[in-house]
Amino acid sequence: MTTPNTHPRKELEDLQQDLAEVQELLRRHQLVENLVQRQNAAQGTTQDDASSRQALVETLVHRQNEVELRSRLDALHPADVATILEALPLEERLAVWELVKAERDGEILLEVSDAVRESLIRSMDPEELVAAAEQLDADEIADLAPDLPDDVMQDVYRALSVEEREQLRSAMSYPEDAVGSLMDFEVVSVRADVTLEVVTRYLRRLDELPGHTDQLFVVDREENFLGTLPLGRLIVSDLDRIVGDVLVRDTITLNPDDKAEDAANAFERYDLVSAPVVSEDGHLLGRVTVARVVDFIREKSEDEQLAKAGLREEEDVFAPVMSSVRNRAPWLLLNLFTASVAAWVASRFEATVSQVVMLAFLMSIIAGIGGNSGNQTMTLVIRALALGQISIANVRQLMLRELSTSALIGVGGGGIAALFAWWISSSWGLGAVMWAAMVCNLIVGASVGMLVPLARYRFGRDPAVGSSVLLTFATDTLGFFIFLGLASLFLT
Repeated sequence: MTTPNTHPRKELEDLQQDLAEVQELLRRHQLVENLVQRQNAAQGTTQDDASSRQALVETLVHRQNEVELRSRLDALHPADVATILEALPLEERLAVWELVKAERDGEILLEVSDAVRESLIRSMDPEELVAAAEQLDADEIADLAPDLPDDVMQDVYRALSVEEREQLRSAMSYPEDAVGSLMDFEVVSVRADVTLEVVTRYLRRLDELPGHTDQLFVVDREENFLGTLPLGRLIVSDLDRIVGDVLVRDTITLNPDDKAEDAANAFERYDLVSAPVVSEDGHLLGRVTVARVVDFIREKSEDEQLAKAGLREEEDVFAPVMSSVRNRAPWLLLNLFTASVAAWVASRFEATVSQVVMLAFLMSIIAGIGGNSGNQTMTLVIRALALGQISIANVRQLMLRELSTSALIGVGGGGIAALFAWWISSSWGLGAVMWAAMVCNLIVGASVGMLVPLARYRFGRDPAVGSSVLLTFATDTLGFFIFLGLASLFLT
């Protein structure tokens, strides 16, 4: 099972230096390896003493480089090794992976990105995968399980104890966005009817406390949760006192079926380090630590950024070209379709544009400003949804506020745009059309920026996925339609 790692975590500049050193050692290692291979091939035709001595020297140098590279990797924290692996092309990555100590495989697989993890797992034998998984706790195996072959998972499952099997089954039974998927089964619990002196003696018999232990969990004989005993209170209290007299009963608890996002908000709001996970019938099941919450927040943030860019999943920067094409193409093709629709709308006003050529230069301003304004609204709404700030009771006020804000900005910004249109065209009519179109498209952008993420959230979908594409489609298409339509009515 995993144990706390004593390697210090490093800053980005230090990691860049480590990466450069590993790459240089790897280059030397591969260079000598190629020389040794060529020398071995040459020995098939000649066996003179000089060739044998040269081969021996090159072999020794090769082994020395390998030992130096392995030693450099051993000195790094698993998370830092993971960062280095992610920054290497596939061939170099697998060469470095071969030099990592086998007992660290599991820890590093947990740290690397999903895309890189797949490439590492594909290079490993089933026996190696089973050995790597056996190093981990049940909740950590559950994190790796989706990427492991079924036969490997069966072997891992058979190798676990009865208690660990039950924990693994429990961890895998919850969806990724539930508290149960973040739950850690490594807890320190004590009874309420013992003295603090008994508790301290019990703690001293442990090899070490689980990471992020700031409190002990107090339970009765049936493992029903009663409260918490903060370590600070344990230290300052009289050792003759009973745990039940000093425990904190009014404490924040989580249910395994709660949303992980709600748990993350609770950790942020109340500055939690750990929190107990309690079942509906009051049994203590495990705990959630701030480390798991931070990981969840980071992964969710990364997923949202990828979704906004139209990427279906995290991408290995050195992935095969076709893999990248499959990941990127769908939303780009959709974007191509929406842009084509916008162009088609503009083409319907060919006669208008041919009469007032200046329209062709100005309509991109209308679409661009509407898209930028809508992006501001959409970002605000997605963030508010993530923080639980939007409800049925206040959504109407939010919509009125955003529409009013966009309308006022449109009036002011549209006035500036109108003056610009008059300046380059000497036409007050074109300036008025520019002003009206900008006000209308800013309202369109605000409306779509609110309605799309709210609708996706209402139907249980990620509000960030596809929102930017739909927003661009609306502001481009309707922006062109409004601007050119007004021009057709009043300028031709």
